[in-house]
Amino acid sequence: MMKTLIATCALMAVMCHQWVLAQELTLGSKAPKLEVKKFIKGEEVKSFEKGKIYVVETWATWCPPCKISIPHLTELQKKYEDVTIIGVSVLEKNQGGVPDFVEEMGEKMDYRVAIDLVPEDGEVSDGKFVQGWMLPSDELGLPTAFIINGEGKIAWIGSPFSMDEPLEKIVKGKWDLVAEAKKVVDAKALQKKLTAIFEQVQQLYQQFNTDGEPDELLKALDSATKEVPDRALDFRLLRFQVLSLVKERASDAYAAAKELLASDKGDDPELLNKIAWVVVDPDRDTKADAKLTKLALQVALKADELTNQENPSVADTLAKAYFDNGDLVKAVKTQERVVELAEGTPMAQDASLRKRLRQYKKALDAASAKDKAEGGTTKALK
Repeated sequence: MMKTLIATCALMAVMCHQWVLAQELTLGSKAPKLEVKKFIKGEEVKSFEKGKIYVVETWATWCPPCKISIPHLTELQKKYEDVTIIGVSVLEKNQGGVPDFVEEMGEKMDYRVAIDLVPEDGEVSDGKFVQGWMLPSDELGLPTAFIINGEGKIAWIGSPFSMDEPLEKIVKGKWDLVAEAKKVVDAKALQKKLTAIFEQVQQLYQQFNTDGEPDELLKALDSATKEVPDRALDFRLLRFQVLSLVKERASDAYAAAKELLASDKGDDPELLNKIAWVVVDPDRDTKADAKLTKLALQVALKADELTNQENPSVADTLAKAYFDNGDLVKAVKTQERVVELAEGTPMAQDASLRKRLRQYKKALDAASAKDKAEGGTTKALK
């Protein structure tokens, strides 16, 4: 878990750094020129007219979330007839298939549709929309929507699934662009600060991983907690993880866990699950302290209760906590519930769920055989 989290921190640092460098098109910026190859549905839009509101959305035929957002955009177009919604197909290896896709969608895709202008012999990433809109705003994910207000300025950028409220306010003239732009600037400053912190944490963790001395890393995490109070809980959780890996600091790790549990997020199932998983994570190099392992079971049980025993991720943690505490019967029973709950969800693709179930059953069978041989004394079966 620790290695995974540190790797995540490193990735976040790189992403944050790229965001700071690339962020040129933002709220309040003049909307770039709309250069497309052609419109394949609806009346062509050559420029953004003053006094009119536009929504320009990036999408692709190969993008599953885009297919989900299309009907939603159609609903918004019907609701706001005076708003011009344009879907620009980008990053298509075969632009020739776009018209057939749009025709097949029919009334589900009832707004203007255009295709990005890609230079002859150029790469799909060389498209005018990609280069003029997506890269400068660092919005490389699909789908992404840009709302242009009546003054021709970018008023909002984000997922079309989150667009309803800002679009309504912009239409009604209740959108405070200055305030919203400030939020973006503040977010940019925060990301820059977090980038520096994550890079330092990554370096210090590598040092800790080499010499086993956590003090410098812990000091950095304590400093980060004070420097970015809004993310204090995350840094405190990471601090707990570091302490849990040091055998001699088990009591400190226990105190750190109790401190997290006493916070205002102490009844949050997600936090509880993270705390427990730190202790029982199968990827740990060494088994956690026995006191921590017992605490992990208590915490996992609470998280399972708070989620009405219906969250497969939480149940997976609980099953491992049972296993690590020697309760093999409950470990198997709970992991069977995990597999059942995961059915039909993305978690069903995680082979480790069934692997752990086989591991628990194998241990239970061995304990049963031992119990039989010793005349019913095996604690794990009681």
